[in-house]
Amino acid sequence: MIGLFLAAATVGFLLLAADLIGGAVQQRLTDAPPDRAPRERVFSVNVVRAVSGTEVPILQSFGAVQSRRTLELRAAVGGRVVELAPEFEAGGRVVAGQVLVRLDRSDALAEVARAQSAVRNAEAEGRDADRALALGRDELAAAEEQAALRIGAFERQRDLGERGVGTATATETAELAASSARQAVLARRQVVTQTEARVDQAVRLLSNAQIALADAQRALKETTITAPFHGALSETSVVEGRLVSPNERLAELIAPDDLEISFRISTTQFARLLDAQGRMIKADVTASLDVAGADLEAHGQITRAGAAAGEGASGRLIFATLPQAPGFKPGDFATVRVSEPALDDVIRIPSSALDAQGAVLVLDPENRLESVQVSVLRRVGDEVLVRGPIEGRDVVEARSPLLGAGIAVKPLRSGARDTAQVDAPAMIALTKERRAKLVAFVEGNTRMPQDAKARVLAQLAEPQVPARVIERIESRMGG
Repeated sequence: MIGLFLAAATVGFLLLAADLIGGAVQQRLTDAPPDRAPRERVFSVNVVRAVSGTEVPILQSFGAVQSRRTLELRAAVGGRVVELAPEFEAGGRVVAGQVLVRLDRSDALAEVARAQSAVRNAEAEGRDADRALALGRDELAAAEEQAALRIGAFERQRDLGERGVGTATATETAELAASSARQAVLARRQVVTQTEARVDQAVRLLSNAQIALADAQRALKETTITAPFHGALSETSVVEGRLVSPNERLAELIAPDDLEISFRISTTQFARLLDAQGRMIKADVTASLDVAGADLEAHGQITRAGAAAGEGASGRLIFATLPQAPGFKPGDFATVRVSEPALDDVIRIPSSALDAQGAVLVLDPENRLESVQVSVLRRVGDEVLVRGPIEGRDVVEARSPLLGAGIAVKPLRSGARDTAQVDAPAMIALTKERRAKLVAFVEGNTRMPQDAKARVLAQLAEPQVPARVIERIESRMGG
């Protein structure tokens, strides 16, 4: 009886539970959902205050460092190398006027001696011709005087014959004597003319001999090669005792302290560097070179632009001088930053705040977004310089597909963020093995200037080293 009672109670409870569950399901299906008040979604955005001012746009490019004075040292004459300067090697420093190479002078000295002998012979011939000319002129004068006397005697004899005093024979004899005297004068004139031609020939021989002597002396001088200016030698290709041929290249002399950098910019960027008269302005240039974690910088000015665009090239080629460029070498590839003319009343904002149509999102008094059109003047790295009606308003730093005009946002201004954590460089504590490898690599770097090397070694000696320095060094040592 107790078992039957418990079974009947269990079945009753199960039926009651099934009925309750079925009623609840039916009520859920048939009842309408409760009314809820709609709630607007609010996004948190980072904003910056738009402040206008004077900005100097920076134009960035890449260029190659080169020397303004480069000279190829070539042998003007052939011969055997008998002497080389101790500094005649790759990288050797030489001074102006220093003897770099001497060639064998035996043949050149012999040529000078022969040319000097030819000059002396021509001078002697000239003196003989001058003496012969003077003697010939004296003989011509005597012949002319003798002819004058003979002609006078003939005139007197003819006058006597006309008066019946003289004879025809005497007159004829006087006439023949006068004719002979005139013939003698012509012969002496011919001798004088020949002697004058001999003098002219002697002058020509002397001139030719002097030219040959000058050539021989020049060839003798060219057996010694000197440095025309202070510089460093590169690509040396001669040793002592070697036989060189005329016009053979011996080395290249470079002025390492007189450097310039050439870089290419677009035509639009080039137009910004022109003044009202269309001439290029002398804009300031900063060239930076990354050497194993140490930034080398050199400052200069733009001097000129390329005369032509160049075959297969676009834009304009610009040249800038680097008066003081310690650590830079010809052939280095450096980053170039050019200071453009300053722009007034412009606003600097992040480039991520700008959309493709040139509009930015600003906050209204109710913290809702508003789209405002601005004029983009320059793009400088990750920032842009604009003009527009956004002075003093908060601009959204970064746009996203979720943001648009009319959306309510919660502004996060730059003053509320911890900028110290953002600006602080990451520091890394090095192990002994890793520190030793980095120090050994820096000490073995021969291209790194001594001051930069000392600065990097001082950083590596600290307990914690900036991660940026470590990354630069390890990227060059294959770490």
